[in-house]
Amino acid sequence: MLKSARKQGNQPKDPEGRMPLVEHLRELRNRLMKAVLAILAVTVLGMVFYEQVADFLTEPMLDRIGCEEGFGASATREACANLTINGLVGPFTVMLKIALTVGVVLASPIWLYQFWGFLAPGLHRHEKKYAGAFVCTGVPLFLAGAYIAYLILPTAAEALIGFTPQGTNNLIDLGDFVDIIARLVLVFGLAFELPLVLVMMNMGGLVTGRQMLGWWRIMVVCITVFSAVATPTGDPLTMGALAAPIVLLYFGAVGVALLNDRRRERNDPYRGLDDDEASELEHAPEPVAAAAPLGDDTPEAGDDRRPDGYGDAT
Repeated sequence: MLKSARKQGNQPKDPEGRMPLVEHLRELRNRLMKAVLAILAVTVLGMVFYEQVADFLTEPMLDRIGCEEGFGASATREACANLTINGLVGPFTVMLKIALTVGVVLASPIWLYQFWGFLAPGLHRHEKKYAGAFVCTGVPLFLAGAYIAYLILPTAAEALIGFTPQGTNNLIDLGDFVDIIARLVLVFGLAFELPLVLVMMNMGGLVTGRQMLGWWRIMVVCITVFSAVATPTGDPLTMGALAAPIVLLYFGAVGVALLNDRRRERNDPYRGLDDDEASELEHAPEPVAAAAPLGDDTPEAGDDRRPDGYGDAT
């Protein structure tokens, strides 16, 4: 039993990355464990610097809509709000939420690399070398989306707080505010990965640049609907701030895919031919000479054979 297990464990890997379903599930489990451990490790770091991160997240919004002195805003503003924490366990819950958000954002290079490692076996050998380019492109895109969410949140909050009636105090729970920040960061960050996923599909031969270009109307509508549903605030400003960059990134991915298809056509001129398609003939068919006429089958005089060539049977 041990020898057979060792033999199975020492089997060479398929160069094309093919493996049974159980191996795929085991690979997925290992990748997820590594990603979760990386996020938890950075989450612990976020707990250490919890107060600094909380000030960094809340200061821009309090500068816009804060009411009390010391929050950076004037008390004479018509519509304003204060951040509060409810309950005895509320501060600890807020700390966990902020630390977990920090863990997801700062650990993005690791879990993005694990995501690529899970998809890489399905690619060709010459396409696996793009792992570094995938991570180096995916991480800035994710961080750019998270930063845009951080920038537009105070403006969106100010617009929403503006609907508060005069003489009404608006108290915002800090836990709910952190939930909105986390959702915006994740939605914006992951949405900015869409062009990278499309380029990966093009590199894997799943879609072509022309197909992606033909989808532009449907994609614009889908991106707009997704932005309206995914943004937690639901205001047009946040929706437009999410939809516009994704549409631009989509057309950028289409351009990259078209260039990649052109490069493939130069390297392989027969790439577009089907395996069952007949190749074109390089020369015209030669004319066929006329067949020689057959002899006359009319029976001669004295020939007792019938016209069909058979004689009479006696």
